Amino acid sequence: MSILISGSMAFDNILVFNGRFADQILPQQIARLNVSFLTPHMRSDYGGCAGNIAYAVKQLGAEPLPLATLGKDGGHYLERFQQLHIDTSCIALRQDCYTGQCTIVTDEHHNQISAFHPGAMGLAHAYDVPLDRPIAVAIVSPNAKEAMQLHAQQLHAAGIAFVFDPGQQLPQFNADELETLIAQASWITVNDYEAFMLCEKLNTDRAALSHRVRGLIVTLGENGCEVWQNGERHAIAAVPPQDVVDPTGCGDAWRGALLYGLEKGWDLLRCARLGNYMGSVKVAHRGPQNYQIQAADIQAY
Repeated sequence: MSILISGSMAFDNILVFNGRFADQILPQQIARLNVSFLTPHMRSDYGGCAGNIAYAVKQLGAEPLPLATLGKDGGHYLERFQQLHIDTSCIALRQDCYTGQCTIVTDEHHNQISAFHPGAMGLAHAYDVPLDRPIAVAIVSPNAKEAMQLHAQQLHAAGIAFVFDPGQQLPQFNADELETLIAQASWITVNDYEAFMLCEKLNTDRAALSHRVRGLIVTLGENGCEVWQNGERHAIAAVPPQDVVDPTGCGDAWRGALLYGLEKGWDLLRCARLGNYMGSVKVAHRGPQNYQIQAADIQAY
């Protein structure tokens, strides 16, 4: 059985600012912001939520099925996934646009400012969920808005349980659209900031929201995560990393663990513990797809 991963695939251009954003941004001038950050260090990585989550799922030993779009410059990304033995049959390679590009500036406190050019991602709604394939569980992660809505509707209609992960696309949805997506989903996963935004948009709180799905998971970075089920909050402690190098893709690594556990039939608390471990491994490596997981480490969870 496959784990379907609807979402973006992109190239991440990561630039490192050797300072703090807070020292450069004047609060009283925020309405006419005009700042420049010197970034002496830069790297380009394979990224995008679907790409990163698929990589994590494969590292854990499961079978990811990414449903995503690449542009005319994405051939080497497709080849890389094929070399990793990831099923690429549902990744479209478009010749009429470029692959999505994300430019991320990170400061010395690991705060991030990102800009994203959607490219081929903007055409993701042209591709349906492959309902002729055996799918154990799925995730609708950040992608073009229309694609997220379409894939959620198709998964729900087919009776396939899925995680709703709005991520950075959350501001694109109004309250009614979010209500529909949540009614279709089985689980919701967001980070702390997104949880506040989601609850504000819906005029609710985390406890009430958790009654509407099988579980609400809120990742808290270095503070671990919280799992909400039937209005009850469970705090899951973080796993201390060997080093803190790069936070890019930590949330996606965490979601890969969530999907792996759900496919195995684990309860959410066990999934969350493995997710915290995955995040701690990922943060010690540069780039979202450059870490390795050992089978023996998974068994500890």
